[in-house]
Amino acid sequence: MKRKDGTRVKNLDMMYSIIPYVMEKRYDAMNAITVHLPYQPMQDYIRKKHKEGVDISHLCLIIAAFVRTIGEYEMLNHFIVNKKIYKRDGIWVGMVVLRPGGEESTMTKVRFEPTDNIFEVNDKMMKMITENRKAVGSNSTDKLMKFLLGVPGLVNFGVKFLKFLDRHNMMPKAVIDASPMHVTMTISNLASIRTNHIYHHIYEFGTTSMLATMGNSEYVPKKVGGEIVFERMMPIGLVMDERIASGSYFAQAFRTLERYIKNPELLEVNPHAAENK
Repeated sequence: MKRKDGTRVKNLDMMYSIIPYVMEKRYDAMNAITVHLPYQPMQDYIRKKHKEGVDISHLCLIIAAFVRTIGEYEMLNHFIVNKKIYKRDGIWVGMVVLRPGGEESTMTKVRFEPTDNIFEVNDKMMKMITENRKAVGSNSTDKLMKFLLGVPGLVNFGVKFLKFLDRHNMMPKAVIDASPMHVTMTISNLASIRTNHIYHHIYEFGTTSMLATMGNSEYVPKKVGGEIVFERMMPIGLVMDERIASGSYFAQAFRTLERYIKNPELLEVNPHAAENK
């Protein structure tokens, strides 16, 4: 069965097929974890690229690592609608963009491909940020919200109607394209406003299966050669829909994510070249 944003996944292990009937809602199936990513390799890489004339942010680096990891662990790109499991078309990442002055923000999303390298991820993000820092109401998400709020009583009926359409695979593509809640994952950089990471709920509306927040860096104790040392880390508060993959599958994916953060140069080449390094 085909949706406008994904294809039905069949021939899964029986457990994956049954569990959406046991846990019908995403808030039933939310698991949370803090993933600590080493800060110094990111900082060294960002400084190196800056000297080469390429500006890359911590957010871009982390998104590039997630995109590469999701490309390798395809179940992270699954989502559940009406108790059925689907594989998403493309890797969609939602995020909040602050407008100049920091008083207003908008939600938006970007499509990435599993083959995107870090420079392609950076280019797509910079284009998105430039477009969304325009006047309020300029992007498709703003326009959809403005329309729903513009007619008395429409937002209540409209949201319920959209949820009905989504459950029955009838949601118009234009609405899916505008919705920041129909994404592989949402990420929020709370470190940019100097606050700690949180465990943000994943939305019941839409198809988001993971939500990540980046917080202030912190020093984490680590045993090295029989001694306890403190290593600076970037904490990621990650909330997942456990129905899309097993705990061991998520754990393997997070180890791969950490490998890319420790070796950001791997993100400069295509995935097949990275695998051979």
